[in-house]
Amino acid sequence: MSDSTAAATAAEPNNSLTDQPFARVTRDGVEYSLLGTAHVSRASVAAVRDLIERENFDAIAVELCDTRYRAMRDREAWRNLDLLQIIREGKAGMVAANLALSAYQRRLAEQFGIEPGAEMKIAAELAEAQHKPVWLIDREVSLTLRRAYHSVGFFQRFGVLAGLVASLFERGDVAEADIEKLKQGDILQGAFNEFAEQSEPLFRSLIGERDSFMAARLREESAKASLMPKRVLAVIGAGHLAGISRELEAQRGAPSDALLALNAAPPAARWPKWLGYGVLIAILCAIVYTFTRGAHLGIDALKDWVLFTGGLAALGALLGGGHILSVLTAAVVGPLKPFRPFVPVGAVSAAVEMSLRRPRVADFESLRDDVIEWRGWWKNRVSRTLLVFLFSNFGMILGEYLAGIRIFQRLL
Repeated sequence: MSDSTAAATAAEPNNSLTDQPFARVTRDGVEYSLLGTAHVSRASVAAVRDLIERENFDAIAVELCDTRYRAMRDREAWRNLDLLQIIREGKAGMVAANLALSAYQRRLAEQFGIEPGAEMKIAAELAEAQHKPVWLIDREVSLTLRRAYHSVGFFQRFGVLAGLVASLFERGDVAEADIEKLKQGDILQGAFNEFAEQSEPLFRSLIGERDSFMAARLREESAKASLMPKRVLAVIGAGHLAGISRELEAQRGAPSDALLALNAAPPAARWPKWLGYGVLIAILCAIVYTFTRGAHLGIDALKDWVLFTGGLAALGALLGGGHILSVLTAAVVGPLKPFRPFVPVGAVSAAVEMSLRRPRVADFESLRDDVIEWRGWWKNRVSRTLLVFLFSNFGMILGEYLAGIRIFQRLL
Protein backbone atom coordinates (compact mmCIF):
# COMPACT_ATOMS: atom_id res chain seq x y z
CA MET A 1 0.00 0.00 0.00
CA SER A 2 1.34 3.43 -0.87
CA ASP A 3 2.40 5.92 1.79
CA SER A 4 -0.43 8.30 1.02
CA THR A 5 -3.25 5.79 1.39
CA ALA A 6 -4.85 4.04 4.30
CA ALA A 7 -7.27 1.19 4.83
CA ALA A 8 -9.38 0.04 7.76
CA THR A 9 -10.68 -3.45 8.38
CA ALA A 10 -13.34 -4.64 10.78
CA ALA A 11 -12.31 -6.55 13.85
CA GLU A 12 -11.81 -10.29 13.57
CA PRO A 13 -13.99 -12.10 16.14
CA ASN A 14 -11.49 -13.58 18.55
CA ASN A 15 -11.93 -14.32 22.24
CA SER A 16 -12.24 -11.14 24.29
CA LEU A 17 -12.25 -8.95 21.15
CA THR A 18 -15.61 -10.25 19.95
CA ASP A 19 -17.64 -7.40 21.44
CA GLN A 20 -14.91 -4.73 21.35
CA PRO A 21 -14.84 -1.99 18.67
CA PHE A 22 -11.70 -2.68 16.67
CA ALA A 23 -10.11 -1.63 13.40
CA ARG A 24 -6.80 -1.94 11.60
CA VAL A 25 -5.60 1.08 9.64
CA THR A 26 -2.45 1.14 7.52
CA ARG A 27 -0.82 4.52 6.96
CA ASP A 28 2.69 5.35 5.74
CA GLY A 29 3.76 1.72 5.99
CA VAL A 30 2.60 1.33 9.61
CA GLU A 31 -0.31 -0.86 10.64
CA TYR A 32 -2.28 0.73 13.47
CA SER A 33 -4.51 -1.61 15.46
CA LEU A 34 -7.15 0.61 17.05
CA LEU A 35 -8.86 -0.97 20.04
CA GLY A 36 -11.94 0.93 21.23
CA THR A 37 -12.55 0.48 24.93
CA ALA A 38 -15.06 1.47 27.59
CA HIS A 39 -13.36 3.31 30.43
CA VAL A 40 -15.52 1.54 33.03
CA SER A 41 -15.43 -2.02 31.72
CA ARG A 42 -13.56 -5.10 32.93
CA ALA A 43 -14.14 -6.59 29.47
CA SER A 44 -12.01 -3.80 28.00
CA VAL A 45 -9.19 -4.59 30.42
CA ALA A 46 -9.36 -8.25 29.41
CA ALA A 47 -9.37 -7.32 25.72
CA VAL A 48 -6.26 -5.15 26.11
CA ARG A 49 -4.43 -7.88 27.99
CA ASP A 50 -5.42 -10.57 25.49
CA LEU A 51 -4.42 -8.53 22.44
CA ILE A 52 -1.03 -7.48 23.78
CA GLU A 53 -0.17 -11.00 24.93
CA ARG A 54 -1.38 -12.62 21.70
CA GLU A 55 0.07 -10.26 19.09
CA ASN A 56 3.49 -8.72 18.69
CA PHE A 57 3.44 -4.90 18.53
CA ASP A 58 6.39 -2.56 18.14
CA ALA A 59 4.79 0.15 20.27
CA ILE A 60 1.67 0.70 22.38
CA ALA A 61 -0.20 4.03 22.35
CA VAL A 62 -2.74 5.02 24.98
CA GLU A 63 -5.37 7.76 25.15
CA LEU A 64 -3.59 9.65 27.90
CA CYS A 65 -1.73 12.94 28.22
CA ASP A 66 1.36 13.30 30.37
CA THR A 67 -0.60 14.82 33.28
CA ARG A 68 -3.21 12.05 33.37
CA TYR A 69 -0.54 9.39 32.92
CA ARG A 70 1.48 10.64 35.89
CA ALA A 71 -1.67 10.95 38.01
CA MET A 72 -2.65 7.39 37.11
CA ARG A 73 0.75 5.92 37.87
CA ASP A 74 1.52 8.12 40.88
CA ARG A 75 -1.35 8.39 43.35
CA GLU A 76 0.69 10.84 45.41
CA ALA A 77 1.16 13.30 42.54
CA TRP A 78 -1.09 15.83 44.32
CA ARG A 79 1.49 16.03 47.13
CA ASN A 80 3.73 18.05 44.80
CA LEU A 81 1.02 20.66 44.24
CA ASP A 82 2.38 24.17 44.87
CA LEU A 83 -0.89 25.73 45.95
CA LEU A 84 0.46 29.25 46.46
CA GLN A 85 2.08 29.26 43.02
CA ILE A 86 -1.18 28.05 41.44
CA ILE A 87 -3.09 30.92 43.04
CA ARG A 88 -0.47 33.48 41.99
CA GLU A 89 -0.60 32.27 38.37
CA GLY A 90 -4.39 32.36 38.27
CA LYS A 91 -4.71 28.61 37.71
CA ALA A 92 -6.93 27.88 40.71
CA GLY A 93 -10.02 27.51 38.53
CA MET A 94 -8.34 24.99 36.23
CA VAL A 95 -7.06 22.93 39.18
CA ALA A 96 -10.57 22.94 40.66
CA ALA A 97 -11.97 21.74 37.31
CA ASN A 98 -9.44 18.89 37.20
CA LEU A 99 -10.40 17.93 40.74
CA ALA A 100 -14.07 17.91 39.76
CA LEU A 101 -13.33 15.54 36.86
CA SER A 102 -11.25 13.37 39.17
CA ALA A 103 -14.18 13.22 41.61
CA TYR A 104 -16.50 12.13 38.78
CA GLN A 105 -14.11 9.35 37.82
CA ARG A 106 -13.76 8.17 41.41
CA ARG A 107 -17.53 7.94 41.73
CA LEU A 108 -17.55 5.69 38.69
CA ALA A 109 -14.78 3.60 40.24
CA GLU A 110 -16.80 3.11 43.43
CA GLN A 111 -19.93 2.16 41.50
CA PHE A 112 -18.26 -0.37 39.19
CA GLY A 113 -15.38 -1.55 41.34
CA ILE A 114 -12.91 -0.60 38.62
CA GLU A 115 -10.92 2.59 38.17
CA PRO A 116 -11.83 4.51 34.98
CA GLY A 117 -8.93 4.14 32.58
CA ALA A 118 -7.82 0.78 34.03
CA GLU A 119 -7.45 -0.53 30.48
CA MET A 120 -4.98 2.30 29.73
CA LYS A 121 -3.01 1.48 32.85
CA ILE A 122 -2.75 -2.22 32.07
CA ALA A 123 -1.72 -1.40 28.48
CA ALA A 124 1.15 0.77 29.74
CA GLU A 125 2.21 -1.81 32.32
CA LEU A 126 2.24 -4.66 29.80
CA ALA A 127 4.17 -2.53 27.30
CA GLU A 128 6.82 -1.76 29.91
CA ALA A 129 7.00 -5.43 30.92
CA GLN A 130 7.68 -6.32 27.29
CA HIS A 131 10.14 -3.41 26.94
CA LYS A 132 7.95 -1.76 24.31
CA PRO A 133 7.67 2.05 24.05
CA VAL A 134 4.54 3.67 25.47
CA TRP A 135 3.17 6.58 23.45
CA LEU A 136 0.98 9.14 25.21
CA ILE A 137 -1.12 10.49 22.37
CA ASP A 138 -3.93 12.51 23.97
CA ARG A 139 -3.88 16.29 24.35
CA GLU A 140 -3.25 17.78 27.78
CA VAL A 141 -6.55 17.72 29.67
CA SER A 142 -6.14 21.29 30.94
CA LEU A 143 -5.71 22.58 27.38
CA THR A 144 -8.74 20.61 26.21
CA LEU A 145 -10.84 22.12 28.99
CA ARG A 146 -9.61 25.62 28.13
CA ARG A 147 -10.38 25.19 24.45
CA ALA A 148 -13.78 23.71 25.28
CA TYR A 149 -14.57 26.63 27.59
CA HIS A 150 -13.52 29.22 25.00
CA SER A 151 -15.26 27.41 22.13
CA VAL A 152 -18.73 28.41 23.30
CA GLY A 153 -20.41 31.75 23.88
CA PHE A 154 -20.51 33.68 27.13
CA PHE A 155 -23.83 32.26 28.36
CA GLN A 156 -23.06 28.71 27.17
CA ARG A 157 -19.99 28.72 29.38
CA PHE A 158 -22.31 28.48 32.34
CA GLY A 159 -23.35 25.10 30.95
CA VAL A 160 -19.72 23.97 30.97
CA LEU A 161 -19.33 25.09 34.58
CA ALA A 162 -22.68 23.55 35.48
CA GLY A 163 -21.53 20.20 34.11
CA LEU A 164 -18.54 20.22 36.44
CA VAL A 165 -20.55 21.40 39.43
CA ALA A 166 -23.29 18.83 38.79
CA SER A 167 -20.70 16.05 38.81
CA LEU A 168 -19.92 17.08 42.42
CA PHE A 169 -23.41 17.50 43.82
CA GLU A 170 -25.02 14.47 42.15
CA ARG A 171 -25.85 11.82 44.71
CA GLY A 172 -26.21 8.10 44.29
CA ASP A 173 -25.10 5.99 41.36
CA VAL A 174 -24.46 7.36 37.91
CA ALA A 175 -27.59 6.89 35.79
CA GLU A 176 -27.74 3.80 33.58
CA ALA A 177 -28.26 5.96 30.47
CA ASP A 178 -25.09 7.92 31.26
CA ILE A 179 -23.15 4.69 31.71
CA GLU A 180 -24.17 3.50 28.26
CA LYS A 181 -22.94 6.81 26.84
CA LEU A 182 -19.64 6.36 28.64
CA LYS A 183 -19.24 2.90 27.14
CA GLN A 184 -19.57 4.39 23.66
CA GLY A 185 -18.15 7.84 24.36
CA ASP A 186 -15.61 9.61 26.47
CA ILE A 187 -15.04 10.56 30.13
CA LEU A 188 -14.86 14.28 29.33
CA GLN A 189 -17.99 14.12 27.19
CA GLY A 190 -19.77 12.14 29.90
CA ALA A 191 -18.98 14.75 32.55
CA PHE A 192 -20.84 17.39 30.54
CA ASN A 193 -23.62 14.99 29.54
CA GLU A 194 -26.28 16.22 27.07
CA PHE A 195 -24.84 19.73 26.92
CA ALA A 196 -21.84 18.36 24.99
CA GLU A 197 -24.16 16.67 22.51
CA GLN A 198 -26.25 19.78 21.94
CA SER A 199 -23.29 22.14 21.49
CA GLU A 200 -21.35 21.44 18.30
CA PRO A 201 -18.37 23.65 19.27
CA LEU A 202 -18.09 21.97 22.66
CA PHE A 203 -18.37 18.50 21.15
CA ARG A 204 -15.70 19.39 18.60
CA SER A 205 -13.29 20.54 21.33
CA LEU A 206 -13.90 17.54 23.56
CA ILE A 207 -14.03 14.84 20.89
CA GLY A 208 -13.40 15.97 17.29
CA GLU A 209 -10.22 17.93 17.91
CA ARG A 210 -8.81 15.13 20.02
CA ASP A 211 -9.51 12.63 17.23
CA SER A 212 -7.37 14.75 14.91
CA PHE A 213 -4.76 15.29 17.62
CA MET A 214 -4.37 11.60 18.46
CA ALA A 215 -4.15 10.59 14.80
CA ALA A 216 -1.43 13.18 14.25
CA ARG A 217 0.40 12.02 17.39
CA LEU A 218 0.40 8.43 16.12
CA ARG A 219 1.93 9.60 12.86
CA GLU A 220 4.43 11.81 14.65
CA GLU A 221 5.64 9.09 17.01
CA SER A 222 5.94 6.61 14.15
CA ALA A 223 7.99 9.06 12.07
CA LYS A 224 10.44 10.00 14.83
CA ALA A 225 11.05 6.47 16.14
CA SER A 226 14.65 5.33 15.69
CA LEU A 227 13.39 2.07 14.23
CA MET A 228 10.33 2.56 12.04
CA PRO A 229 7.53 0.56 13.73
CA LYS A 230 5.55 -1.82 11.58
CA ARG A 231 2.72 -2.59 14.00
CA VAL A 232 1.31 -0.23 16.63
CA LEU A 233 -1.53 -0.86 19.06
CA ALA A 234 -3.58 2.20 20.07
CA VAL A 235 -5.86 1.77 23.11
CA ILE A 236 -8.50 4.48 22.83
CA GLY A 237 -12.02 5.21 24.03
CA ALA A 238 -14.68 3.62 21.85
CA GLY A 239 -16.08 7.04 21.02
CA HIS A 240 -12.81 7.99 19.31
CA LEU A 241 -12.42 4.88 17.14
CA ALA A 242 -14.30 6.08 14.05
CA GLY A 243 -12.84 9.58 14.23
CA ILE A 244 -9.21 8.48 14.56
CA SER A 245 -9.63 5.93 11.76
CA ARG A 246 -11.06 8.65 9.54
CA GLU A 247 -8.32 11.11 10.47
CA LEU A 248 -5.54 8.60 9.76
CA GLU A 249 -6.96 8.20 6.28
CA ALA A 250 -7.63 11.87 5.61
CA GLN A 251 -4.73 13.80 7.14
CA ARG A 252 -2.23 15.29 4.74
CA GLY A 253 0.97 17.19 5.39
CA ALA A 254 3.34 16.92 8.32
CA PRO A 255 1.73 15.84 11.61
CA SER A 256 3.63 18.63 13.39
CA ASP A 257 1.57 21.22 11.48
CA ALA A 258 -1.70 19.71 12.68
CA LEU A 259 -0.42 19.41 16.25
CA LEU A 260 0.75 23.01 16.29
CA ALA A 261 -2.76 24.26 15.54
CA LEU A 262 -4.51 21.83 17.89
CA ASN A 263 -2.06 22.53 20.72
CA ALA A 264 -2.49 26.29 20.58
CA ALA A 265 -3.93 27.80 23.73
CA PRO A 266 -7.02 29.89 23.00
CA PRO A 267 -6.21 33.59 23.18
CA ALA A 268 -7.58 35.23 26.27
CA ALA A 269 -10.53 37.44 25.40
CA ARG A 270 -9.65 41.06 26.02
CA TRP A 271 -13.18 42.42 26.23
CA PRO A 272 -14.04 40.98 29.70
CA LYS A 273 -10.94 42.65 31.15
CA TRP A 274 -11.62 45.97 29.44
CA LEU A 275 -15.29 45.72 30.36
CA GLY A 276 -14.29 45.22 33.99
CA TYR A 277 -11.95 48.22 33.88
CA GLY A 278 -14.63 50.27 32.15
CA VAL A 279 -17.24 49.42 34.75
CA LEU A 280 -14.79 50.22 37.57
CA ILE A 281 -13.85 53.59 36.05
CA ALA A 282 -17.52 54.42 35.44
CA ILE A 283 -18.38 53.63 39.07
CA LEU A 284 -15.46 55.67 40.42
CA CYS A 285 -16.45 58.61 38.23
CA ALA A 286 -20.02 58.29 39.45
CA ILE A 287 -18.83 58.34 43.08
CA VAL A 288 -16.78 61.47 42.42
CA TYR A 289 -19.77 63.05 40.69
CA THR A 290 -22.05 62.32 43.65
CA PHE A 291 -19.85 64.54 45.82
CA THR A 292 -20.52 67.42 43.42
CA ARG A 293 -24.20 66.86 44.15
CA GLY A 294 -23.63 67.01 47.89
CA ALA A 295 -21.31 65.53 50.51
CA HIS A 296 -24.10 63.43 51.98
CA LEU A 297 -24.84 61.83 48.59
CA GLY A 298 -21.14 61.18 48.01
CA ILE A 299 -20.70 59.52 51.41
CA ASP A 300 -23.74 57.33 50.75
CA ALA A 301 -22.20 56.27 47.41
CA LEU A 302 -18.93 55.37 49.15
CA LYS A 303 -20.89 53.34 51.70
CA ASP A 304 -22.61 51.47 48.88
CA TRP A 305 -19.25 50.62 47.33
CA VAL A 306 -17.73 49.43 50.61
CA LEU A 307 -20.77 47.45 51.74
CA PHE A 308 -21.41 45.68 48.44
CA THR A 309 -17.82 44.90 47.42
CA GLY A 310 -16.49 44.19 50.89
CA GLY A 311 -19.64 42.47 52.12
CA LEU A 312 -20.07 40.10 49.18
CA ALA A 313 -16.33 39.32 48.97
CA ALA A 314 -16.47 38.43 52.66
CA LEU A 315 -19.61 36.37 52.10
CA GLY A 316 -17.81 34.49 49.33
CA ALA A 317 -14.88 33.72 51.63
CA LEU A 318 -17.34 32.59 54.30
CA LEU A 319 -19.20 30.31 51.87
CA GLY A 320 -15.84 28.88 50.86
CA GLY A 321 -15.28 27.83 54.47
CA GLY A 322 -12.64 30.45 55.16
CA HIS A 323 -11.23 31.28 58.58
CA ILE A 324 -12.78 34.36 60.21
CA LEU A 325 -9.58 36.31 59.49
CA SER A 326 -9.74 35.27 55.82
CA VAL A 327 -13.31 36.55 55.74
CA LEU A 328 -12.30 39.83 57.35
CA THR A 329 -9.40 40.15 54.90
CA ALA A 330 -11.81 39.80 51.98
CA ALA A 331 -14.05 42.45 53.56
CA VAL A 332 -11.14 44.90 53.88
CA VAL A 333 -9.43 44.18 50.55
CA GLY A 334 -12.60 44.05 48.43
CA PRO A 335 -13.33 47.81 48.43
CA LEU A 336 -9.66 48.56 47.69
CA LYS A 337 -9.88 47.17 44.15
CA PRO A 338 -9.09 50.58 42.52
CA PHE A 339 -5.72 50.49 44.30
CA ARG A 340 -4.93 46.85 43.41
CA PRO A 341 -6.46 46.29 39.95
CA PHE A 342 -4.12 43.39 39.11
CA VAL A 343 -4.39 41.54 42.43
CA PRO A 344 -7.74 39.75 42.88
CA VAL A 345 -9.30 39.77 46.32
CA GLY A 346 -9.37 35.96 46.26
CA ALA A 347 -5.58 35.78 46.03
CA VAL A 348 -5.23 37.80 49.24
CA SER A 349 -7.94 35.99 51.20
CA ALA A 350 -6.62 32.59 50.03
CA ALA A 351 -3.08 33.55 51.05
CA VAL A 352 -4.36 34.42 54.53
CA GLU A 353 -6.29 31.15 54.62
CA MET A 354 -3.14 29.21 53.76
CA SER A 355 -1.11 30.97 56.45
CA LEU A 356 -3.74 30.24 59.10
CA ARG A 357 -4.65 26.73 57.98
CA ARG A 358 -1.59 25.53 56.16
CA PRO A 359 -2.41 22.38 54.16
CA ARG A 360 -0.86 19.31 55.75
CA VAL A 361 0.71 16.35 54.00
CA ALA A 362 -2.41 14.38 54.92
CA ASP A 363 -4.57 16.91 53.05
CA PHE A 364 -2.62 16.41 49.83
CA GLU A 365 -2.65 12.63 50.28
CA SER A 366 -6.42 12.48 50.81
CA LEU A 367 -7.33 15.19 48.28
CA ARG A 368 -8.50 12.83 45.53
CA ASP A 369 -10.68 10.90 47.98
CA ASP A 370 -12.08 13.92 49.83
CA VAL A 371 -13.41 15.67 46.71
CA ILE A 372 -15.52 12.69 45.63
CA GLU A 373 -18.39 14.18 47.64
CA TRP A 374 -19.17 17.89 47.70
CA ARG A 375 -18.77 18.10 51.50
CA GLY A 376 -15.19 16.97 51.18
CA TRP A 377 -14.28 20.18 49.34
CA TRP A 378 -14.85 22.09 52.60
CA LYS A 379 -13.18 19.38 54.72
CA ASN A 380 -9.83 19.29 52.91
CA ARG A 381 -7.58 22.32 53.46
CA VAL A 382 -6.27 22.27 49.87
CA SER A 383 -9.65 22.30 48.12
CA ARG A 384 -11.07 24.68 50.75
CA THR A 385 -8.36 27.21 49.95
CA LEU A 386 -9.32 26.98 46.28
CA LEU A 387 -12.95 27.60 47.22
CA VAL A 388 -12.02 30.66 49.29
CA PHE A 389 -10.13 32.02 46.28
CA LEU A 390 -12.93 31.37 43.78
CA PHE A 391 -15.87 32.41 45.96
CA SER A 392 -14.18 35.59 47.20
CA ASN A 393 -13.53 36.66 43.62
CA PHE A 394 -17.07 35.84 42.54
CA GLY A 395 -18.49 37.78 45.50
CA MET A 396 -16.30 40.77 44.69
CA ILE A 397 -17.38 40.82 41.04
CA LEU A 398 -21.05 40.54 41.99
CA GLY A 399 -20.63 43.24 44.62
CA GLU A 400 -18.98 45.60 42.16
CA TYR A 401 -21.87 45.41 39.71
CA LEU A 402 -24.54 45.69 42.43
CA ALA A 403 -22.73 48.68 43.93
CA GLY A 404 -22.62 50.32 40.52
CA ILE A 405 -26.34 49.80 40.01
CA ARG A 406 -27.11 51.25 43.43
CA ILE A 407 -24.84 54.27 42.94
CA PHE A 408 -26.32 55.12 39.54
CA GLN A 409 -29.78 54.79 40.99
CA ARG A 410 -28.87 57.49 43.52
CA LEU A 411 -27.98 59.84 40.65
CA LEU A 412 -31.30 59.39 38.87
